[in-house]
Amino acid sequence: MTATSPVEHLYKFEEYLTYDDGTNNRYELFRGRLILMTPPTVRHLLIAKFLERILDAEINRLKLALVALREAGLQTEVDSSRLPDVCVVTEEQVSELMDETAVFRVPARLAVEIVSLSSVKRDYEEKPPEYANKGIPEYWIVDPIKNQVTVCFLMNGRYESTVFTNTQQIISRIFPELVLTVEQTLTTRSGENDIAQ
Repeated sequence: MTATSPVEHLYKFEEYLTYDDGTNNRYELFRGRLILMTPPTVRHLLIAKFLERILDAEINRLKLALVALREAGLQTEVDSSRLPDVCVVTEEQVSELMDETAVFRVPARLAVEIVSLSSVKRDYEEKPPEYANKGIPEYWIVDPIKNQVTVCFLMNGRYESTVFTNTQQIISRIFPELVLTVEQTLTTRSGENDIAQ
């Protein structure tokens, strides 16, 4: 669940990078307005952790100059910044921000959002045009509510999407050799995904 911050001040991107309200609250910035991000469900956290591990393993296997991260931000517009559940960026991007706030200004290679009841509109309607306009070549919408994963590929400035369900293998252009099904992505038990690592 999210709520617009009661503060009506419009924030510039640079202000957002240093914003601290004295709490552990996390915010996205959408056209100058702070959007409070409420804590995710345990299922949400486990899916994000699993995807980060799977993508890290693929990056390491192929010796790619990429890094998978949770909780990093992506600037999407002049005064907008989103917090995807997982993103994949280049090692060069990581090096440039090593000791700075982890909000990447150049496009990530992949952004992944995990849908919750409060984020359906944001993940399916608001973020795709922002991520496309920013030039993020691949965007995944992982939806445990609908039991599906939508993969969006950037084509001529817009996303073309394909929906995968059940035991279908998720197709990725960033990771063309990835072997991962929707069922594997969404299945968790006893605090761990039931794929052997």
